[in-house]
Amino acid sequence: MAFFSSGSRALVEILTGLQSAERPMPVDHTLFEFGSIRYHLQASITDSENIYLSISTPSLSYEASPSSGLPEITLQETRKMYDKFAEIIEPAKEGYTLTLRLNFSGLTRPKDRTKAINQISLLQSVILSSQLKDMLGSLGSSGTMKLVYNQRDPFFVSKTPVKINAIFPMRFRDDTDLAIASSFFQELQDLGSTSSFSRAPRCSWSPIPPPELRGEYVHHLTTNGGFVSFDILARHVKGRRAARTAWILLNFQSYVKYHIKKIRIADQSADLSRAERVSRAERAREWRAVRKRSKRRSIKVARAKKLQKGFKAVIDKIKRLRLRIRVKGLDRFRRHCQCFPVPKLTMAQRKKHKYQKLSES
Repeated sequence: MAFFSSGSRALVEILTGLQSAERPMPVDHTLFEFGSIRYHLQASITDSENIYLSISTPSLSYEASPSSGLPEITLQETRKMYDKFAEIIEPAKEGYTLTLRLNFSGLTRPKDRTKAINQISLLQSVILSSQLKDMLGSLGSSGTMKLVYNQRDPFFVSKTPVKINAIFPMRFRDDTDLAIASSFFQELQDLGSTSSFSRAPRCSWSPIPPPELRGEYVHHLTTNGGFVSFDILARHVKGRRAARTAWILLNFQSYVKYHIKKIRIADQSADLSRAERVSRAERAREWRAVRKRSKRRSIKVARAKKLQKGFKAVIDKIKRLRLRIRVKGLDRFRRHCQCFPVPKLTMAQRKKHKYQKLSES
């Protein structure tokens, strides 16, 4: 539920910077949030302790709200919430609905100042929720009112003696958004029937307008996503819950669009991941085929080298063999020759029979 955070982060950042600055510095900032909410922050060096904050918010219903200024209940709740460090300046700055003079000098502890800044960031939520409660009170015991917090997506609040119904006509740009939203609405209905969410406002979804909207203009009831209703009981608008309940109702349609956007992004990422997985599988298959062919080729080369090495070893072995060549009949001649022994001559006999060198003629 972080999307429903009603605090202004930009406001917190600027106020925190002013409080943590070593020297006073002039400030003149204009901030825009949600397209229709405007803040103006002003501080000077000569009056460094005071910070002037002005806010302009759209009226939820021009019929129920006064033509000028905020309802008295809004001013009372603002004074009650910020009485320790803020004061309402009347009249408000030109072009704004409310101006506060902030003075944090009475808050000595940094923890208290941080808490006060966070409370200031909730100013928009306080104003809108108090306006919504004022409108519900003006309905009496029964009645229906159209709220235009978002000009493109108005919704209706209907009051009965037992409960308050917040009815949202839902419109979507295409069938994909409608399918995602329908699934989301069905989940809300299913969760509301469980024991874990028994104290939460019960949600219902219908393709046709509920009976509370009889008599409304047709173009207000023309939708392609049906109607989502929440049953707001008395315990949901008591104490601190009232501001949060009002803020959630005011931003429900924006949250549905945010949910659809997130689902679309997730689906696109899933499609990309699926395509990437297929591509990786194809590349792996091709790589395995290449490795298989390379392995076969390497096996053939290894076998050829091994065979060549074997032939070479055989040839070398044959070359190293020193076997005598046996000729048929030569053995018999050798045996016969042994019958005629050759006499051995002594050294004297050899000298006696010494050969003489023939003279040259």
